[in-house]
Amino acid sequence: MQQQTIVVKIGSSSLTSDEGGLNRSRIVFFATEIAGLHQRGFQVLLVTSGAVAAGFREMGYPKRPKNVHEKQASAAVGQALLMQAYHEAFAAHHIGVAQILLTRSDFSNRKRIHNATMTIEELLKHKMIPIINENDTVAVDELNLKFGDNDALSALVANLVKAKQLIIITDTDGLYTEDPRKNANAERIDRVNEINEEMFRIAGDSGSSVGTGGMRSKIEAARIAMRGGVPVFVGRVVDDGDLELAAANAGKGTYFDTQENNMPMKKQWLGFHSLPLGRIMVDAGAEAALVAGGRSLLPAGVTEVEGEFHPGDVVEVINSKRQTIGRGVVNYMNWQLKAVAGFSTEEVHKRIEIARIEVIHRDEWITLSVHKFTL
Repeated sequence: MQQQTIVVKIGSSSLTSDEGGLNRSRIVFFATEIAGLHQRGFQVLLVTSGAVAAGFREMGYPKRPKNVHEKQASAAVGQALLMQAYHEAFAAHHIGVAQILLTRSDFSNRKRIHNATMTIEELLKHKMIPIINENDTVAVDELNLKFGDNDALSALVANLVKAKQLIIITDTDGLYTEDPRKNANAERIDRVNEINEEMFRIAGDSGSSVGTGGMRSKIEAARIAMRGGVPVFVGRVVDDGDLELAAANAGKGTYFDTQENNMPMKKQWLGFHSLPLGRIMVDAGAEAALVAGGRSLLPAGVTEVEGEFHPGDVVEVINSKRQTIGRGVVNYMNWQLKAVAGFSTEEVHKRIEIARIEVIHRDEWITLSVHKFTL
């Protein structure tokens, strides 16, 4: 799918009024922009927000609700309104659409996400536009299992389909050195090759009462997509032809480039979709061996063990500063690893019976950022 596939993400603030409710003219505009890419031969997937914002007025709430059951009820109403609006808007261009609702638990289950991938491929083969949204009626906000304003969801989908590009449409024209609403001298950053903590410092928070994702969440999404080999555009699409310009490297925003190759599905699942069941702290030598040396993790490099896990479970690996360095499939039970942490291979064999000496084999490992970030 990679060569001609583009994932477009549109946030709530671009689809609804500040008071809530769908802005039909904006949906018609975006459908026309996407239809332009579609007619040029691109396979387009649309990741959309807006269900809660579209539905809470219909529910009779005076403002966007904060209670989970109220938000989920609003989403249940809003999803129907949102899909009806998209169906009508794309029908004007003789393009069919299909709805796909996902949660984070779908991505953590290899079989379910494989089925979703096959469904997407079949829809694209028939020249339909898959419209993807988080299943807000069942997503669990308190457990941090939501995707935010679908920014992370769009990045995971882009990696999943090995997209040529991820286009995140927002109400600002890219990333600035300072908040342009507060500092008139702020300069836009046109291209980014590497994301660092300074970018998160200047990113700011959500600027809209109807959305949940600010520039920070878009930078986090860009980092996920870049790690999976997908370049990202974050910016505005407000005038006719802006989306084609964004796809042609001439858009009104910031481009996040990547030198990474598309990540195999197994590595994607391990790094971004799996739910770690424990945490292992390693010393500096083990960190260097894993991150820079391409080697497996041995018990000698382990300093602390947290959580309950069994062989075959995914665990998070952190360094002495408690920064996440990666994830891997563990070969030990938690009590076994606690019993032999810090010991040599010879000593491990004396203390316990274990099928594989490696705590995490290099083939079952993925390196992530040395700075903690939330997916």
